[in-house]
Amino acid sequence: MQEPFDLTTIIFALLAVFVIWKVRSILGARTGHEQPPQAGRNNHNQFKLKSAQQSAANDSNNVSQFDLGSETRWSPFAAPGSDVWASLDHLAKIDPSFTPRDFLEGAKSAYELILTAFSSGDRAILQSLLSREVLENFLSAINERESKGHVAETVLVSIDRAEIKKLILKGTFVQIVVGFSSKLITAVRDPSGAVVDGSSEKVVDMTDVWTFSRDGASHDPNWRLISTEDIS
Repeated sequence: MQEPFDLTTIIFALLAVFVIWKVRSILGARTGHEQPPQAGRNNHNQFKLKSAQQSAANDSNNVSQFDLGSETRWSPFAAPGSDVWASLDHLAKIDPSFTPRDFLEGAKSAYELILTAFSSGDRAILQSLLSREVLENFLSAINERESKGHVAETVLVSIDRAEIKKLILKGTFVQIVVGFSSKLITAVRDPSGAVVDGSSEKVVDMTDVWTFSRDGASHDPNWRLISTEDIS
């Protein structure tokens, strides 16, 4: 007899697809330096952020290249006179559609998605969001964990803070360093189910510094995680 559909599994599968689409839609803005599309190709970019004009109309914190004279243009995302403030000015001239608010919302979504994918061993999601070097490190840890028959459990309780700590502009490359303060419940169980690392009940405060990168000259407009640092 055919087994009934597992409604819960279907719902979580649809939710995962939506989250991936949401992250890529937020982190997938173009810088305006892409190679011109080939003739006959569909030039519609479904992952592109709303235009700078739409952003400015919808959110006073969204800044385009036409209001760089505002004294509060990057508040509360950077301190006036800071290196981050100056770098945001530079980036706004290159990519008027970029906004710190939208980027950080996307970064927070990516943070949660990557942590969850690493815990569950979801290689497909990790491959779509990580650079090659970071992916290799993550996969090495996952493979080692699985070889021991261990299972990881991670619950992201909250993201208390996400802030832009540094911007690095090198030619067509943009790197943004983001500091995250979060609360996690994380544990690793052995084949018998016993907790061998972490705790399944204790909430732990985490402080991470992640660097996202994008090449404006590439056909791929999406940000990728290129480095991680746990400074808890």
